[in-house]
Amino acid sequence: MTYYDSIAQQYKKSKQLPFRLHIEAYTYFHLLGNLVGKSLLDLACGEGFYTRQFKLQGAARVIGVEISEKMIELARQEEAREPQDIEYILGDVLELDKIGSFDLVVASFLLNYAQTREQLLKMCQSIFVNLRPGGRFVTINNNDSQPPQSYLTTEKYGFIKSIDSPLIEGTPIQYIWTVPGSDQKFRFNNYYLSTATYEWAFQSVGFKEVRWQKPIVSPQGVEEFGQEFWQDFLNCVPIVGIECLK
Repeated sequence: MTYYDSIAQQYKKSKQLPFRLHIEAYTYFHLLGNLVGKSLLDLACGEGFYTRQFKLQGAARVIGVEISEKMIELARQEEAREPQDIEYILGDVLELDKIGSFDLVVASFLLNYAQTREQLLKMCQSIFVNLRPGGRFVTINNNDSQPPQSYLTTEKYGFIKSIDSPLIEGTPIQYIWTVPGSDQKFRFNNYYLSTATYEWAFQSVGFKEVRWQKPIVSPQGVEEFGQEFWQDFLNCVPIVGIECLK
């Protein structure tokens, strides 16, 4: 994960890509619903992009956890510049103890870093133990069900995926991103685990309900770019939302 220290600035800039606002964030907040007064634990919070938004949306208590020192440094710099009473913790979700009993545990692209079903189960255990009874886990994740033949279709949105071998449990899926406003690219790997493996992990730790959400486009995104611009994204479904109820 020290690799993320080297791409922290580029990853932060990638949040400016239109799909991240008009599809990723819109889908995420559609699942989250009303945050006013809620306690929230943000895992794999990165530089705190969403963490700050959760607070702005009315969450009463927000804690962010991130494994990359550089990412946490960027998050804390932003907190110092514009204080929102957000606590940032440097830590690995695979080794996370109980921090508290939260209304919501959320994550942006966390589970897709699990390379084995055992790692995925451990992540889910860390999530589950930090939720109050009746609490929810909401995440945006790589969609492992996306057909590899559509991996290049998303280039116009600022990223593509690639694989060097057939999709089996643990196959690396490389993301290649273009930094907005430049020709600069950066890369990192997610890992393939089947939908059945995800369902198994959620059920094994005790989640009562699991809901999968296909990406949806904001009305503003349709107005600004047109429905046709987004159709390739919606057809190949490169990301997916997941909601789990404790």
